[in-house]
Amino acid sequence: MVSLAPMEGLTTVYYRQALARWFGGVDRYFTPFLTPTQDHRFTKRELREILQEHNGGLPTVPQLLTRNAEDFLWAAGELAAMGYQEVNLNLGCPSGTVVAKGKGSGFLGHPAELDAFLEEIFSKAPCALSIKTRIGLKDPEEFPALLAIYRKYPLAELIVHPRVRTDMYKNTPRWDCFGAALENSPFPVCYNGDIYTPDDAARLQAAFPAAERLMLGRGLAGDPALARRLKGGSAASKMELAGFVDQVYESYAEAFGSRRNAMLRMKEVWFYLIRLFLEGDKLSKAIKKARDPLDYESAVRSVFSDLELSPVLRPDW
Repeated sequence: MVSLAPMEGLTTVYYRQALARWFGGVDRYFTPFLTPTQDHRFTKRELREILQEHNGGLPTVPQLLTRNAEDFLWAAGELAAMGYQEVNLNLGCPSGTVVAKGKGSGFLGHPAELDAFLEEIFSKAPCALSIKTRIGLKDPEEFPALLAIYRKYPLAELIVHPRVRTDMYKNTPRWDCFGAALENSPFPVCYNGDIYTPDDAARLQAAFPAAERLMLGRGLAGDPALARRLKGGSAASKMELAGFVDQVYESYAEAFGSRRNAMLRMKEVWFYLIRLFLEGDKLSKAIKKARDPLDYESAVRSVFSDLELSPVLRPDW
């Protein structure tokens, strides 16, 4: 099973729709996190992500970011009423502003509070609950105690990104921690982290034959055909990539009523995607510096007319 990781500012509903249309291979699409507050109402942006008519029938799992059980349960109840059968808890976000509030991976630094939070939400949840977690706040030695907490509850799935918060997205994922979670857990365990090619996935599978679930984030952002390739499908073609980029761009332009705002959102898409092209540095800078939609569109046309696709994704972000 292959899942699309929730990536704030990138894997929006428009991105997910285009990814499914042009490349496929993804079994489940996780939304960027929603942040329920004491107001107990979803914002217009959040509704755009979760209204079922916007997701076009894609198997979608909403993700929540909070440390307040009442707020979590309110949001889970609303999502269950919309027809969602699973909600995911974000215990992985390493953003400084999130961690400072004790949310995301910041919650991992308060294991007793986390345990009490999980006890309440699992006892009252109206739908299945899964967790996406890092292995600790500062030290991987924190993970055994966290895993013991998780194993107390009937998780639909535990998604493990085997880095600590202070790693951010640097350093090497600690596969031993993933292996510890995979072994003898009473729930399915999914791996997330630094899978950029089918060879990367094959190495993980060789090391952990029981690993049957993958979540792809930056690897899929850099190579939108990666999920398809993991299942024996073809690599991305220029035609597919151009169609994908155009669909996302036009969807943003229609949603925002502004090609300039759409252009600004596309810069995040191209931050990852340009790594799939050889000698793309010059045009990458042109896209990044573009202030006018016409300049952006010209640079994108040049990418597809002038650059060749790389045989291997270059994850140098």
